[in-house]
Amino acid sequence: MSRPHGIPLPSAHRSSDSNETESAFDDDRQGQPRPREGVRQLTGAERVRTLVESNASVSLTLPGARDQGEWWTGMPAAATVTPDGDVILLVSGGSTAARAAAHAQDDDLTAVIEITDVAPVSVPHRIRGRAWLAGWLTGVGDEDRAACAALLAERHPVGELLRLHGSPQWVLLRLEVGDISVDDLWGAERVDPDDLAAAEPDPVAAHETELLQHLAAAHRDRIADLGSLLGPRESTGLTAVPLALDRLGLRVRFTCPRSASTFDARFDFPTPVGDVHGLHRAMQNLFAAAGG
Repeated sequence: MSRPHGIPLPSAHRSSDSNETESAFDDDRQGQPRPREGVRQLTGAERVRTLVESNASVSLTLPGARDQGEWWTGMPAAATVTPDGDVILLVSGGSTAARAAAHAQDDDLTAVIEITDVAPVSVPHRIRGRAWLAGWLTGVGDEDRAACAALLAERHPVGELLRLHGSPQWVLLRLEVGDISVDDLWGAERVDPDDLAAAEPDPVAAHETELLQHLAAAHRDRIADLGSLLGPRESTGLTAVPLALDRLGLRVRFTCPRSASTFDARFDFPTPVGDVHGLHRAMQNLFAAAGG
């Protein structure tokens, strides 16, 4: 598919944060700390899929629909991805998006989803990334509504909303994705829509917020101990906050109080974890390696 007309996706070469920090992997100053090439990481498609399936902030913009002279932008209640790579959105039945999609056919109505990922803990430069998915928006047909509602309810706590099946309060919309861009802690890149359909969300994502908040509140000293694994970098006096967690490892943001400089360090697990039990074991091994 070609990119929908209306709102061009952001440049894949710009930073997602204008604030500058220092990277533990690359001492060049830049918007967000980026790892060097070759560092083990989730693919761009996996990162986008994880964001869509997460509770991150989602906005939907319709360039062709005007609201007081401006492009219409609204906030879907939930989103998920179908096996075919379409994005299913739950929106208010009275919204401009619901009304516009009710009359849309095929490629009549273009739309852009923007997802903003914010760290669930207090940390400098708190926005961890953004993703954009552009495509064509239509209503979910009667023949697919039950399956799409079940898929959405399986992945999000919106069961009560979806029990209002047939009620005009809530409407399911389908975005047929034509273009995807992500700009996050790992870098900026385009993602093929076919890769999004094949990708799986990270299994740690459902537990990340709770675990990061617990580590920051109850184990800040053990997180700081990870500074001993940084090699020649001076770790004395650094403050540390757990910033991100996935099946491959833990990312920590370190700050030097004396200079107020900030850098990230990534601590990889020996093997990817598949569930919360494996994650707990991997974290215990990581703390043991740091002598914590």
